[in-house]
Amino acid sequence: MPLNELQRQRYARHINLAEIGETGQKKLLLSKVLVVGAGGLGSPAAFYLAAAGLGTIGLMDGDRVELSNLQRQLLHTTASLGMKKTDSALERLEALDPGICVEPYPFRLTKENAEEILEKYDFIIDATDNFESKFLVARACHEAKKPYSHAGIRQFIGQTMTVVPGRSACYRCLFDEEGAPVGGVPQGPLGALPGVIGSIQAAEAIKYLLGIGTPLTDAILTCDLLTMTFRRIPVRRTPSCPLCS
Repeated sequence: MPLNELQRQRYARHINLAEIGETGQKKLLLSKVLVVGAGGLGSPAAFYLAAAGLGTIGLMDGDRVELSNLQRQLLHTTASLGMKKTDSALERLEALDPGICVEPYPFRLTKENAEEILEKYDFIIDATDNFESKFLVARACHEAKKPYSHAGIRQFIGQTMTVVPGRSACYRCLFDEEGAPVGGVPQGPLGALPGVIGSIQAAEAIKYLLGIGTPLTDAILTCDLLTMTFRRIPVRRTPSCPLCS
């Protein structure tokens, strides 16, 4: 089905890109991405996916909006305080583009619900804020054979990588689940940091769905906003990886 005139106007800057064009924009409108976490990383990731015309965005988060969230979580406002984050995000994304579909999941990803939920989506964005959830996302995506973008932030430093199960290094190739820190006092982050990293996650999802550019696979990108230093570090699949070996 061709784009209508309003869609051509809304997505004109994408359509003008040779790598996307009208064909690519139609592909985005038919695509589905799940964002696990509607906080610091999930806010910019989901917002830019919606702005790009991503047809279906799943949003998963079991928390409610707190005042301390507003320093960095751009999907929420002062008026959202006390609301479920999925409800607040739904309002914001539908206000941005009423033509897309937002599917809220007002609960956490678990071993029990992961398979059924991930099955519906083409790409997963890990926007969680703790190691336990990140290892769970990595396992679930590996078992479901779903590509995903990992990211983590702390203080002024962020990192991100893209994983295609069976084809690239995975999260467990780099990080050991044994001895991973649990809880603790939050260390920042600088409010702008998740905006930088979450936007990269959205870009990686779009590139994967369209099959354009060079994905951030077999590499981890780190950035330090305090020194404004970016590094792309090559990584390899680990033969002894307990997940993907």
